[in-house]
Amino acid sequence: MNQIIERQIGYSDQDMIEYCDLLIKTLSATTEKIVKDRGLHKSVVQRKFKDVDETIDRIEKSKQHYLNLMLESLGNQSIELRDYQIDIANRAYECIQVHNFVYLAMEVRTGKTLTSLSIADKCGAKNVLFITKKKAISSIENDYNLLKPDYEIVVINYESLHLVSNSEPYDFIIVDEAHSLGAFPKASGRSLAVKELVRRLKAPVVFLSGTPTPESYSQMYHQVWCVSNNPFSHCVNFYKFAAEYIDVKQKKVNGMFIRDYSFGKQSILDIMRPYTLTYTQKEAGYVTEIKEEILYVSLKPSTYNMINRLKKDLVIEGKEETILGDTPVKLMSKLHQLYSGTIKFESGNSMVLDTSKAEFIKTNFEGCKVGIFYKFKEELEALKQVFGDELTTELDEFNSTWKNIALQIVSGREGISLKQAQYLLYYNIDFSATSYWQSRDRMTTKERLSNQVYWIFSENGIEDMIYKAVSNKKDYTVNHFKKDLFNL
Repeated sequence: MNQIIERQIGYSDQDMIEYCDLLIKTLSATTEKIVKDRGLHKSVVQRKFKDVDETIDRIEKSKQHYLNLMLESLGNQSIELRDYQIDIANRAYECIQVHNFVYLAMEVRTGKTLTSLSIADKCGAKNVLFITKKKAISSIENDYNLLKPDYEIVVINYESLHLVSNSEPYDFIIVDEAHSLGAFPKASGRSLAVKELVRRLKAPVVFLSGTPTPESYSQMYHQVWCVSNNPFSHCVNFYKFAAEYIDVKQKKVNGMFIRDYSFGKQSILDIMRPYTLTYTQKEAGYVTEIKEEILYVSLKPSTYNMINRLKKDLVIEGKEETILGDTPVKLMSKLHQLYSGTIKFESGNSMVLDTSKAEFIKTNFEGCKVGIFYKFKEELEALKQVFGDELTTELDEFNSTWKNIALQIVSGREGISLKQAQYLLYYNIDFSATSYWQSRDRMTTKERLSNQVYWIFSENGIEDMIYKAVSNKKDYTVNHFKKDLFNL
């Protein structure tokens, strides 16, 4: 028998080392058993698995083998761009020479980051500012170190833009997850901060997004308005833009009619075409299949009693706290929380009421390395209560240890890779269709042929109804909820 465990498909040396650690931990697990000896009860610790010493020894040798391979490669480690990334970088360079910006609309896992770093090098940049989300910073820095370009880089999150001083000589800007700037009709604080910075530095800009307009073509305006010569620069504000490029309609909200600017015209994308370079996973050779399965959990009777009481009375008053569902929006939010075992009170305080979902995950995925997406902060607390030190929220620790990782759906859906996870689990589900489609791609790599995603839903809960909407590329709204409430 071969003494070295065969490399798993798509696994790096580091992945195999962690895989071996996980196997050793699983096979070395113990249980505590109470036995009666001479009339006295004693606690006896026993191994869960017997006669596994030879197997553990083989795993240890395999771990050392892959560790040696990794150490040998570290000295001269580098990375080469794929042919399509080189082609995109060349075309982007030409676009920047003419327009001073380019928009890379490349689907997740096609290498947006490396391509953008290569574009900066090709443009002769000396000091690059890379703006992204906090969770993605370490991954981008790793790509920079592997590429070894001829410039210095600072990778910063959006919330820290105010720290960029006038004296710092950035001559190239990369804006990651650019669609997050697309709020309308009013610009978001994030978009305003990026605009102020770009106008001040007057540097070339590369915009990056796998989903440039996930909810409406109208989202494009505030993404590119920071560039002075963008194709919509003749529109001095969003409302001028809307008059030309949006089919403005009326919608009723709380009994009042307001303008709905979400019906952007196809002409928005047509006008952006000379500035946009696209690339899909299919073009890159990805054939990964995402398999989804819903697993149902029965919550505690007390949780269901609370849910039924809130639906009936629209309020639950305790000695110190109150749960209020007196409007459809509030009721939808409170039930969304309760069906996963947590609640936020009217006071602003919050707490874990039921850890049934966390216990289900711990029991059914014991020995597996998993990524868990949660919606509300108390869901993370429930996971911590059940998993203890077997859980982390940091990507670097997840990649370098046997621990599982828990990420908030919105912050974890973009810019990171969970390729080392055996499975993705969802503790809850977000109302956003964008969150659904983006987060489930976190395990995708070119070598990985299949990804398994599990949704952990409560029995008779609201999650099924949300899933039906978002999997059909529609956000779950209060209008959906009003129709579904009778079936809850």
